Amino acid sequence: MNHRRDHNSVPIGRRVAEFRTRRGMSQQAFADRIGKSKSWVDKIERGVRRLDRYSVIREIADVLRLDPEMLLGPRRPSPTAPRLDGVDGVRAALARYHHRPERAGTAQQVSRQVGYAWMTYQHARYPQLLDALPGLLDSTHGTRSLLVSTYRITAAVLIKLDHAELAWLAADRAVTAAGSPTLTATASIAVTQALRALGHHPLALTAALSAADTVDDHTVRGTLFAQAGLAAAGSGDRRNALDLLDHAADLADRHPRDADRHHTGFGPVAVQIARFLAAHHLGDTTDAIQRHEHAIRSHEWRRLPPEHRAAHLLDAARAYLDTGDPTQAGQALLHADSVAPAEVRSRPVARTLLAQVVQRGPAAADVARLATIVGLTRQP
Repeated sequence: MNHRRDHNSVPIGRRVAEFRTRRGMSQQAFADRIGKSKSWVDKIERGVRRLDRYSVIREIADVLRLDPEMLLGPRRPSPTAPRLDGVDGVRAALARYHHRPERAGTAQQVSRQVGYAWMTYQHARYPQLLDALPGLLDSTHGTRSLLVSTYRITAAVLIKLDHAELAWLAADRAVTAAGSPTLTATASIAVTQALRALGHHPLALTAALSAADTVDDHTVRGTLFAQAGLAAAGSGDRRNALDLLDHAADLADRHPRDADRHHTGFGPVAVQIARFLAAHHLGDTTDAIQRHEHAIRSHEWRRLPPEHRAAHLLDAARAYLDTGDPTQAGQALLHADSVAPAEVRSRPVARTLLAQVVQRGPAAADVARLATIVGLTRQP
């Protein structure tokens, strides 16, 4: 009998450990090469922390002199997302400091364009949004509030598409352009999100709390407390995470119907979702899944924008995978695809999760069909 272990069944963290050992690298040497701490490497290799960002997988593969597919599983298609050329246009627009084109249209018309951009983002129409952003970044110069909003939208979509460094630039520009406490605080939401996406959780915590102290708007303040709680959870700071999310929940409960003038999406169900994600970051995966299942049954769930719901379902898929339940993970991805297809079909993290579900197969027919649609598998 052949007792050789099927490589596809080996968790990705263990594969990293095996290839690192074969290269003769200690955990510390490997951590230095990828710019992480030894503790981070140890948690990845033991499966305590998920390795689910394709950009990080690719960086690890480069250090280990491997094809990324060797970490994800042999003879499996790579989960890179289709290239969205609009990112290059956004990058070029962010690089323009002078000689911007004259504004096309009146301030009122540009304001309507920014409102439409928010709606496009909230419905996860990322390719269309990327096409519109370069012109909008040019048009909103000269109107501070519109420019801050546009930078925030830009940062948000770039985080989605795994361009966190570019998102950080857009978020920083938003803060620089703000000029008032409320605008600065709303811009700081984008800064905090970008820092969390980059893994700089202590900096994200500081940025969120500093901004929360300067603003009275309940939706902005509550959003910053929720972001601070997630940053604390990302650092493993359980007590701070729970306290900060309690502050956010208190604001959401006292002002559940506040007008969301600043496009924060803040409310009771948003805090429930943040509690789910914090529990997952802290390793309380069973609790996280219970919170997820409670949140999606709440009457407020469908009030969230499609982007927010689909993004949460991706996080839920990751949690299900962590409990060894690829079937429920696949169902969460299918649910996300039905709510906001681009959230699954354009985001690298979604494709990575779908690849992991397929690897642990056999996948359900509808999950396999989705994998074919996004290019992870071929039609027979």
